Amino acid sequence: MATVEQLIRMGVERLRASGSESPRLDAELLLARTVGLDRIGIVAHPEAPVGDSAAANYEADLVRREKGEPIAYIRGIKEFHGLAFAADARALIPRPETELVVDLVEAEIVTRLVAAARPAGTSPILIVDVGTGGGTIAIALAVVLRRRRMLDDVRILATDIESEPLQLARENAVGHGVADRIEFVVADLLPLDGQLIDVLAANLPYVASAEVDRLPVAASFEPRAALDGGSDGLDVIRALLDRLPRVLRPDGVALVEIGADQSEAIAAEVAARAPGWSVEVLPDLSGLPRVARLEPPRTEPVR
Repeated sequence: MATVEQLIRMGVERLRASGSESPRLDAELLLARTVGLDRIGIVAHPEAPVGDSAAANYEADLVRREKGEPIAYIRGIKEFHGLAFAADARALIPRPETELVVDLVEAEIVTRLVAAARPAGTSPILIVDVGTGGGTIAIALAVVLRRRRMLDDVRILATDIESEPLQLARENAVGHGVADRIEFVVADLLPLDGQLIDVLAANLPYVASAEVDRLPVAASFEPRAALDGGSDGLDVIRALLDRLPRVLRPDGVALVEIGADQSEAIAAEVAARAPGWSVEVLPDLSGLPRVARLEPPRTEPVR
């Protein structure tokens, strides 16, 4: 009977040979999955024996990973913003850099709720997560606002152009106990209900078409439509920018995730499609440009 250490060593060698960028982490996560422990439990007990059935399941998972299938799809889960989300081929795997969008939206909501008293009967703050995929941004927001006891003051709406990712999003919302606090709507970018949006979050496709095929092989298992943003990566974002002036409140904010090389391009597109709007590009934890903060021109009150 093989030990944890022996199986991890074997897995690391095979995954390194297959081109994995993180062979040891991959091997540890896969073995942890098959024996029913977390990764820490695996690392802490290298001498523990692994039963034949678990070893066979580990072998099957290694084969899938050697072919390039993402760890998140093999495990069926992906961690995001401190939460575990179900992950499968219906939606893009959430990336750590997208957590910045959640943090920025949270800050916007807190500012709006604390800066001034809200009269009784005031409509909830409308947050729209455009292109929600598996629902990670909307659900993470609902969880953090519930923790802050602010969930009753907001309305969260999440859209996607396809119904399959929205079904995954609903499943994730149920898992985190917020399914009754988020409206999931099939829509081409934005819903057409006429209500103006206070805070918009968007993680839309922004990889240039020619670059999609150059991504690590794991990305080939994800929905291409969730990655491919056209010839320069900005086709879908342009479509959003064309609509923003009609749907965002005069004091609203849009937070749009972009590629690290798209700062100048997004500024130019905003200037062309929403003249007078301000653009501030905020960096992620790696210091790379990541989120464009867009605001309509502010008008000074008449004195």
